[in-house]
Amino acid sequence: MTHTYNITGMTCNNCVAKIKSELLKLSDVLSAEVSLENKNATIEMSKHISTSELQQAISPNKKYVITDDNTIMESETKTWFQTYKPILLIFFYITLISSFVTFSYQLNVHDWMNLFMAQFFLAFSFFKFLNLTAFAESYSMYDVVARKIKSYGFIYPFIELALGIAYLTAFNPTFTNTATIIVMGVSSIGVIKSVLNKQKIQCACLGAVFNLPMSTVTIIEDLLMVAMAAIALLIKV
Repeated sequence: MTHTYNITGMTCNNCVAKIKSELLKLSDVLSAEVSLENKNATIEMSKHISTSELQQAISPNKKYVITDDNTIMESETKTWFQTYKPILLIFFYITLISSFVTFSYQLNVHDWMNLFMAQFFLAFSFFKFLNLTAFAESYSMYDVVARKIKSYGFIYPFIELALGIAYLTAFNPTFTNTATIIVMGVSSIGVIKSVLNKQKIQCACLGAVFNLPMSTVTIIEDLLMVAMAAIALLIKV
């Protein structure tokens, strides 16, 4: 039997060699192929080995974390709505609250977008902070910056939090919207590349709390923020 597992924590070919060596030491492992680029391992085994046993073998202290790729594949058995229900509900509530406040206080479109984007960044940063380390590991699997600068994965939720507060307080709109275009634009590059390459990896947009597969939904999410920030720069209050 052959299974594919996701592995986070690998940074170089030495990591790949070490993990492969440790896996091959297991008596029931017939062969093992470890990929630094795809952050995974394909293991052929004579009988099933639990994920916890594999974890203990490759890294007892969890420098490397191995997870069953079936957690990603499970989403394929669900309907589109079931898979993306968490993110759809978040967008629904953000839209509802923004619209309610805008209507109640007779605000304009510019104010509605500020409210929407403030809630977006505050909500999404919140989920990332629930497990910052796990988010950083997942984010480094596809983001073009986090892949090269590991610390960026830990910094990114703070950037989202700062943007959320900036939109909420209407801090320097030109700077805030420009920063959003740059941050979300760069973030979308890795997402687009992963979707085009059909990589079956977990999206880190909601941190490690929900098992959301990378898809066009993530692209729309990032580019929507870019578009709204660009529109906000053009709207005169």
